[in-house]
Formats: sequence, C-alpha cells, structure tokens
Amino acid sequence: MTLRKALLLSASLLGPSLALAAPTEKAKPLHGKTGAPHHTSAHPAVAQPAPLKAALQSVQAHGTETIAVTAQRTDFAFVAAQHLPDADTRLSAERLIQRGVVTLRGLERVAPNLTIQSINGTASTNFYLRGVGFNDFTQNNIPTVMTYFDDVPFAFSTLSSGLMFDLADVTVAPGPVGTTHGQSDTGGEIRFRTADPTSTWHYGASQDIASYARSRSEAYISGPIAKGLDFRLAGQIRQGGGWQTDPQNGAHLGDADSYALRGKLRWHSDDNRTTILLSGHFVQDNSQVVTSQAVHRLIGKTGLPHLGQREAEWSMRPQFAELVGRSPGLKPSEHNQFWGWDLHMDHDFGLAKLTSVTAFETGRQGEYTDQDGTSRAEADTYRTISANAFTQELRLGSSNPDSRLQWVVGAFYQRSRMKQRFFFDYTDYAARGYMMATSFSMNQESTSEFGHVSYRLPHNVTLFAGLLHEIDDRSLPGLTSEIFGGKTTAFHGESTAAAQFAGQVGVSWQATKTTLVYYKMSKGFKPGGFSANNTQIQAQLDPFGPETVLTYEFGFKSDPIPNVLRLNGAAFYNDFHGQQVVGTVLIPNYGPLSEITNVPKSESWGFEGTVEFHPIRHVFVTQNIGWQRGNYQDFLNVNRAATNAAYAKTGVWRAVNSNFSGVDNGQPKLTLNGQAEWRQPLTSALGLDVGPDWSYRGSQAIAVGGTGFYRLPPYFLLGAHATLRPSSGKWEATIYASNLLNRSFFESGGMATTTYFYIPGPPRFIGGRISYGF
Repeated sequence: MTLRKALLLSASLLGPSLALAAPTEKAKPLHGKTGAPHHTSAHPAVAQPAPLKAALQSVQAHGTETIAVTAQRTDFAFVAAQHLPDADTRLSAERLIQRGVVTLRGLERVAPNLTIQSINGTASTNFYLRGVGFNDFTQNNIPTVMTYFDDVPFAFSTLSSGLMFDLADVTVAPGPVGTTHGQSDTGGEIRFRTADPTSTWHYGASQDIASYARSRSEAYISGPIAKGLDFRLAGQIRQGGGWQTDPQNGAHLGDADSYALRGKLRWHSDDNRTTILLSGHFVQDNSQVVTSQAVHRLIGKTGLPHLGQREAEWSMRPQFAELVGRSPGLKPSEHNQFWGWDLHMDHDFGLAKLTSVTAFETGRQGEYTDQDGTSRAEADTYRTISANAFTQELRLGSSNPDSRLQWVVGAFYQRSRMKQRFFFDYTDYAARGYMMATSFSMNQESTSEFGHVSYRLPHNVTLFAGLLHEIDDRSLPGLTSEIFGGKTTAFHGESTAAAQFAGQVGVSWQATKTTLVYYKMSKGFKPGGFSANNTQIQAQLDPFGPETVLTYEFGFKSDPIPNVLRLNGAAFYNDFHGQQVVGTVLIPNYGPLSEITNVPKSESWGFEGTVEFHPIRHVFVTQNIGWQRGNYQDFLNVNRAATNAAYAKTGVWRAVNSNFSGVDNGQPKLTLNGQAEWRQPLTSALGLDVGPDWSYRGSQAIAVGGTGFYRLPPYFLLGAHATLRPSSGKWEATIYASNLLNRSFFESGGMATTTYFYIPGPPRFIGGRISYGF
C-alpha cells in the first residue's frame, strides 16, 4: 500500500469529515483569520486537521517518506471547557451568525434560563439569568447580570449597545461571580470576546439583506504594521427593518440607522512575554424603536385601538417637540452616541502572569418613547442621558495551566457618573393635563479585592475556593421635578454605601476521561441604589438596600459517546436576602408608580442542561433546556392590580397592600431553544448545511403576582437556514427565516400612567447573507 493510500485510509477511519477533506490541498480552518482561538463543529466539506495536511504535502514533495500521522476528530465545540466546573454556555462566532444573533436580546434564543428584554422597545436592556434580575428603566443602578466586552464590565448596559460585531465568542455564566476577575454580581455575567489583530494579513466583508428592507453590513481588515505590531479594524452598518405601521395614517416605524467602528492595536515583545493591546470603539445610533401596543386601559374611558401584529399608534405634539428640542415629526427613536477605549497589558514573569485592564466608556443618549401606546399624549416620554465610567483592574495569577495549583489575586476599581432628564407629556390625561420634567445626577465609586485558588488532588479531585470584598458608595444629588407652567420641586440629595464579603467553595471530580461532576456554594453581593424616575415625593428617593444570595449548585459535564453525544447539566438553589425587585408605591392623588425595593426573603431553584447529538454522519442536533421556579417568602407591597381595580370603582386612589408570601417570582418557568442541521458534502470542495431552529418561552409576570394582562403569554418561534460554503472557507452564502410561522408574540410589557402595554416581537423575516474573506 502506498503512503498516500495509507494516509487516506487513516483519515477515513477518523471520520467522514477528515476523509472528505484529505484530497483538498487548499482546505483551511473556518476561523483561521480572526486572530483568536475558535472552537467550531467540524464540517464534512471544510475541516482538515493540520497534521494530515502537512503529511499529504510531504508525500507530494518527497514521494516515499515515512510519516507518523496522529489526528483526532472533534464534532463538538469547546472541548477543553468540558473539564471546567461551571454551568457556562459557550457560543462560537459561527453559531451566533448561524442563529442570526446580532443584538444582545438575541442571546436568549441560544442559552438556557436567560431573559434579555428591551425597556419599552428601546436600546436599553434588562437581564435575567436563572430568574435573577430586575427591571431598571433608569439604568442608574448596577445590573444584576453584568455585561463584559473584552474583560471590560459595562455598569450601564446601554453603553454596550451596537458592539456585537466581529466577535470571537460569547460566554453566558450563571450564578454569583467576582472572585476571579471584574465586578461582583448575584445573577452572573455575559462575556463577549471580540476578534483580535493577526500577524498575517486578513480581510473580509459580509452583507445581510432581509424583509422590510433590513440591511446589515460588516467588514474587517487585520494584519501586521511592523515586527511585533499588529492591528485590526472592523465596522458595522445597520439600516431598515422597520415593520410597524400606524393604521391612522400609514406611517412607517422601526427602521435601524446605526454604524459602529472598532480598532485594535497589539504589540508583543520578541519573547512574547509582554503584550499590550489598545482598543477603541465608536457607535452612532439614530434608529427608530419598536413602540408599544396598549392592551388594557387602567384610567379613563377612552377606548383602546384594535391593532394587528404589525400595527402601533404613536404621536408627538409640536409643543412637546419644541420643549425637548426635536422636530415635530419625531417618531419613537434613539439618538445615541457611545465611545470608549481600553488598554490591556500582560506580562509573564515565568512563575506568575500580571494583567492590567484599564477602560473608559462614555455615552450621550436621546430617546423618545410613546409609552401609552395610543395617539393621545398620556405618557409620551423623552429622556436625555450623559454617562461615563472608568474602570481599572489589576490581577496576578499562575501562568502554567498544567500546574496542580492554580491561583489568582487582584483588585478592581470603578468610578461612574450619570446625568439624566426625563420629559413627560400628560396633556391628554385629564387628571394632570401638563408637561413636566424630572432631572437628577448619580455619582458612584467602588473598590474590591478578590482571590481564587484551586488545587488538583490525586484521583482527579480538585478543590477550589474564592473570596471577594467590595465597598460601594453612591449618591443622588440635586433631583428636581418641574411642571411647566406650574411649580418646581427640589428634593434633597440621598446617598448609600455598602460593604460586603462574597465568595465560593467547591469540589470537582474528573470521574472518567469524559465525565466531570462538581459541587459548589457561592455567595453573591450586589450594592443598593435609587429609583429616580418620575419622582413626586421625597420618600421615593429612599435608597434600596444591597442584595445577597447564597447559591448551591451541582453539575456535570459528560461526553458518554465521544463525537456522538454530549450531556451537560446543573441544578441550583438560590437563597436570597434583600432581593431587589420592582415593586409598587402609591402616590396620593397621583397614582401607582414603580419603585425598586428589597424583598426580605425569597428563593428560587431549577436546572439547565444542554444536549448535543450527532447520531449519524450528517446530522447534528443541539438542545438547551432551562427550568426554574421561585417565590417570595416575605414581601409586603402595594398590590397594583387590586389598587387599580379599586380606583376604577371609586375614583379615589387608595393603596391595597398584600403580602406576596408564596407568590411566584414571575420569570418564565420553562425555556427551550435548539437547532438541528444536516451537513451534506456536495463535492470534495463544497458543502451544504441546512436545518431548523426553535425556541420556546413560558409566560412571565410583569408585575409582582401578575395575572391576566399583567402576565406575558408564552410563545414558540421556529426558524430555518441553508448555508453553502467551500472547503477553502473563503466565502459562504446563507438563506434564512426567523419566526417562520409568523407568530404574534410579545417580548416585554409594563404600565404607563393610563394603560398597560406590551412590546410586540418581530414578524417573519426572510433574508440572505453572503460573506467573503481572505
């Protein structure tokens, strides 16, 4: 048997993906151009391991050499992570593109027990992970689930809007965090890693065009400038896609209009022991937003519009437009500008590695929403935000990943400033009939120290522990509430401070080569803050307290049939003290308003899991499942539904209080998402991927103890795609559909003075995407 035949036979024994790629000399890894490691599922017409390729080239050059060939086929991504004791969901850039995840909100379709909701259809978002999170309209408090881009935490989640392009991968980490890096939190974190510069020249572009004239364009270029100095420049443009119309006049709403740029410059020493990476980004977003549909009138007798799936009503009175300094024809929209920079410095001393991450993020935001969901001026809102945050992290840790002892110690500092002004138009609301504004500032500063250590004992048992101490100070000075043509009320400033310990202890056991089990206990900490929206009385500015949670988690990771079946799962129990939730306060002669408050005692429990299945040669299936339950054990608060019902009968505002002990926390109990794919080689150099994807979300209460219209209905969405790509990996072409069944569903909801509203989800989109790279 010739050596070439022997190589091809070895490839065929390793699997069909290698056997098909073997004769193709020019086959390249799909993501070899990003400059960052990627782990993607092997494609039968694309993947070609480097050892096999080198062996074939050697045979062609020398004819009869003796060569030892070693290769291992891996059909599932993130193999090394199967040995880490966590319940993290790791997503490659390829998977995100394949599922059409191009915004933060799209992540909930590819991770279990994750909810990401737009605030009133805007660019501001709220996060819930394992049911932990809260609705912060003003965005002036630390989110329960922290967002990171390249190790930089975004204390104001809106500042991360528009940055999801040219990604390397994403990790969704549930549970208390903060003992290994960054900032403490109770719900978890979402870590985005963008593509780094490369030492060889690469460039590429992609174009995505879909229904409703939606267009998404991306491009990047990366390469060397000088010895040891590389750069990367990437950009994105988004336009169109608006699908709402006003049945009164046929006006169109929802078109995107934004662009973003990111640049990176990396220098490394000749011995590669020192690396300096400077990054900067800029985002301009003038996009229109999805506006609300009123589903119930809380106050007044005016009827509500009967709207279809793609219809909405809105208005902007000329007087209100003049007050806020915008054009009279303004539609619900953003007018935002974000920019920032970060500096990463690493030095390997041999025994330890030192890392410094310095960052500054700032933004200017102008946002108009018609919250009552009607053409009347009953809750039209315009707000301006000016915010910035400076962070500095320094950590020292072990540099040898194979050592039995792994450790890290570090410190983190954050300083943030914010100014907001809310304008409200209540002209058509009989009980008020005026325009008003609320203005406030927020100053915050925090420091923390953390450490984490793990040690691998004999018999593949590893013990680990971490500790965090954090001090947080924040103040709310100079809040004023002004009724135009009426009085102006100035409130005295408030401040709050907190100092807490958090930590983690656990044990993991690598029971077999392909099976890991672990158990850990984690305490999380989140500082308190303020509710500052639409303030009417001083008591509304009383700070809410810190939130702490003790989490117990048991999990496993297993590849019982390597390259055929992967099973990962974790069960958890959260014991909360002072859980921060959006409650209700009744303002005399004004009405109920939302207010962030603390629940003295609450709990939640559940599990999440991922199944990856490759039963036959061409079929690949992924299924995520999340299930969680939770309830308040002691929570006395205004019952919004009962209070509104009492007002409807008597015309007098009177608080109806209830103890919500035993009431469900309202988060979707069941979330499912997944995809199936048939990967078919068409020729030795061309392959086709085709298959459906799906997601299901259970009902969610928007108000505490919510039933009826206070609870979002469940929904199921189906999508599909077909992708054609060559073995060279230089290009790919995709056709896709989202919400294939054109289901009518709602993504979030809330109350706006006179009405209760839902934010509708998008209808069916059918599109095509083509990308090319060198």
